[in-house]
Amino acid sequence: MTAARGRVAVVTGTAHGIGAAIAAALEADGARVHGVDKDTVDVTDSSAVDAFFAEIGDVDILVNNAGGVVGQVHHPLEEISDEDWSAVVAANLTSTFLCTRAAVPGMKRRGFGRIVNISSGAGRSVSLTGIQAYASAKAGQIGFTRQMAHELGRFGITVNCIAPGFVLSNPTTIEQWESYGEQGQAALVEGIAVRRLGRSEDIAHGVRFFVSESSSWITGQTLSIDGGHALF
Repeated sequence: MTAARGRVAVVTGTAHGIGAAIAAALEADGARVHGVDKDTVDVTDSSAVDAFFAEIGDVDILVNNAGGVVGQVHHPLEEISDEDWSAVVAANLTSTFLCTRAAVPGMKRRGFGRIVNISSGAGRSVSLTGIQAYASAKAGQIGFTRQMAHELGRFGITVNCIAPGFVLSNPTTIEQWESYGEQGQAALVEGIAVRRLGRSEDIAHGVRFFVSESSSWITGQTLSIDGGHALF
């Protein structure tokens, strides 16, 4: 299934969890992976992003995984500041735009590209944490995926999206899980068809599919990898 061998890949948000698993999977498939986290490149800053891509040269695979809630918790909408809103949108949606914009010229030159955006079940439904900007930005990633698929397909570039369900992948999700308590945890698992939480590797398997030759006629799609939670 893999077509990653010999390809150059960029994966953002690789400090831990899902991003780290995606980078490891692509490396195992033979890609040369450039992992990016907030300590190496600020993917919300256009100058930093452009400089990074100029330094590494053309890439074949881009996985926009960076994002998250930026340390925020739920507050009523009327209490959300401009800064809080902008920070979450920048981390999730603006970063996807900036990295895609920087990667596309090289993909066009090569006549090949695989872009996978990591959204969230929150982008297809609601945020379990109640963070308005997060749900909005993740929905924006899905819309951006469709638009880029339409624009870039003629150049041999596919653009797809994954909407993960609840994955214990980083300190934020672990804290969220613990906050539910035993009863809340049981209720969440009961709402998942396969009756287990997700693993980072589950999401990485979806990325491997989308960058493979097996998916070469698939673009503009959003795949929920959530154990069947979206069924309920």
